[in-house]
Amino acid sequence: MNVLVILAHPTPGSFNHAVAETVVNTLERLGHSGVFHDLYAEGFDPLLLSEEIITDEVDAVIAGHCEQLEAADGIVLVHPNWWGMPPAILKGWVDRVIRPEVAYRFEEGDGGEGIPLGLLKAKAAIVFNTSNTPQPRERDVFGDPLENLWKTCIFDLCGVKKFHRRNFTVVVTSTAEERKGWLGEVAALVGQVFP
Repeated sequence: MNVLVILAHPTPGSFNHAVAETVVNTLERLGHSGVFHDLYAEGFDPLLLSEEIITDEVDAVIAGHCEQLEAADGIVLVHPNWWGMPPAILKGWVDRVIRPEVAYRFEEGDGGEGIPLGLLKAKAAIVFNTSNTPQPRERDVFGDPLENLWKTCIFDLCGVKKFHRRNFTVVVTSTAEERKGWLGEVAALVGQVFP
């Protein structure tokens, strides 16, 4: 199975990096192939400029990401929760890579006001994110915006119906033992979704 793994965290050695490393190692151990991108380490440019919106022509970096997305049988995203959103670099990746005619299209004659058809061949997606907000507060006060963003607004719309998300919290006060247990959960979920 070909799995695309995207990491969006600026600090090497962060727990997000440990999660991404666990994902990649688990996929390799299970015999899967794929592509790993650390957006910050690669200096990914998140800015979607107006010229890029109105054309199918994109630069070589974005074209490569689009090809990898189209080829993926599965997708894993790893990022922190910042203000109920992913970091800007990952939002920019979504803006530039999850594009019309790559991830979705509109029916002929639809001017963009209808419901798009999902084009991604990926059968499943996992989002691992970290937070310093306790889960009950995230859900009850903020409405868990990341769940809605990834599941409904992005993956479901693009045709990826099997979706899993695991939020690790509260990271800032977590112990080494808790984080070790969380990494065990990462490996288990990756193995369950991509056996």
